[in-house]
Amino acid sequence: MTHFLTGLELDKSQALSLLDLALNIKQQPQEYSQALAGQSVVTLFEKPSLRTRLSFDIGINKLGGHAVYLDQQNGAMGNRESVQDFALNIATWADCLVARVNQHSTLKTLSENSSIPIVNSLCDLYHPCQALADFLTLKEVYGDVSQLKLAFIGAGNNVTHSLMLLAATLGTDFVVVCPKGYSPDAQIVKQAEQIAAVNGASVLISDRVEAAAGSNVLYADTWVSMGDSTPLEQVKQTFLPYQINQALVEQTGASSILHCQPAHREYEITSEVMDGKHSKIIQQAENRMHAQNALLVSLLNPNYV
Repeated sequence: MTHFLTGLELDKSQALSLLDLALNIKQQPQEYSQALAGQSVVTLFEKPSLRTRLSFDIGINKLGGHAVYLDQQNGAMGNRESVQDFALNIATWADCLVARVNQHSTLKTLSENSSIPIVNSLCDLYHPCQALADFLTLKEVYGDVSQLKLAFIGAGNNVTHSLMLLAATLGTDFVVVCPKGYSPDAQIVKQAEQIAAVNGASVLISDRVEAAAGSNVLYADTWVSMGDSTPLEQVKQTFLPYQINQALVEQTGASSILHCQPAHREYEITSEVMDGKHSKIIQQAENRMHAQNALLVSLLNPNYV
């Protein structure tokens, strides 16, 4: 694995190994305190961030590395200088570039012009680091994730795509429940279906909440993705039937609730559920750091023991 742009860089055994490494780093942090000693990682953000920025920054520090934060001080990517020149320059100093960008095409250009690993920390199509943290959480809670049914409820987006692809890779049955017109990308769904078939899993897209029945896990995300200026109130009537509330939890029989955050309480999820006994949301947020640390060690120092 040279870069981590979509999550499809990992097959089933590699994904499971990465999750095992993440668990080990979480449980034995002292053993990895020098895993990135002497290495510098640039973290670039075109979009706002709380969990991604802090989990990478603090995580890199815990591995003995040096994180360098870049925001839009240089202007929008590709304006002040080309994305190609940006990549060529960064690669002369840094050991890795973690980038949260507006367009997936930016990541492709970065990777094509970079001699160092490029990690996607969110783009318009994918959020693969989030999916790793999600499945690390499920592995902690359930053990064998291939025995699970996971239902994502809301608007098909970058989080949906990465969650769906990793579920397919790991053999987890996956359901997307969304209003008509808000389905995930058809090409990515087709890709996930093909991967799922190989790994004995299923992918289902439905506009009926009943499709989530029997799910072990319910997953919520904001109804309006980052960068979309549509007011939540404007889509509330469309999405309210898809809210994760106590009635839905009981109706489906789910034993775990996930949300990638930031959460809009009483919109896509109620506080009762978010703060309730089935919520794994804060554990999930913590696991961003451990999953990402495992990824960075795998990319930058794979022989580290």
